[in-house]
Amino acid sequence: MQESPESADADLVDAVLTGSRAMIAVAVRSLSGLAEDITLAQYRTLVVLASRGPQKLADLAACLGVTPPTAGRMCDRLARRELVGRHREEDDRRVVRISLTPAGRDIVDEATRQRRVYIAEILAGLPPARRREAAAGLRAFAEATGEVPDSEWPGV
Repeated sequence: MQESPESADADLVDAVLTGSRAMIAVAVRSLSGLAEDITLAQYRTLVVLASRGPQKLADLAACLGVTPPTAGRMCDRLARRELVGRHREEDDRRVVRISLTPAGRDIVDEATRQRRVYIAEILAGLPPARRREAAAGLRAFAEATGEVPDSEWPGV
């Protein structure tokens, strides 16, 4: 049986909260100089498209945890920068899919490459047993959120 959110140990929540701030710092650092004018929310949109493939706007919004109008505005900004594209389905012209462009994929790939370097530097400062513990904990956390591992991304 799964614990309710209310019963989660406050110390555990605090530890994950602190760790998430550290990971956000790594994410911001990986985007600096690469795509400074892209917000973390916009970058997350690119990552969702890279990891899950083209999405209908409503499905993309659900993955991002935002409303469809919010996702639409975010995609408008990304489309103006030619980082995402919109394509009508041939079977049903009312359905529009949002997809990552090669330029959008380049940003995700380069940010991921830089992030790997930063994370490797951080992990190098830990004893080997702690590295394995950190990896196991983060893997479990990612699975609980439904995050798609890099090795399972389309086109990888």
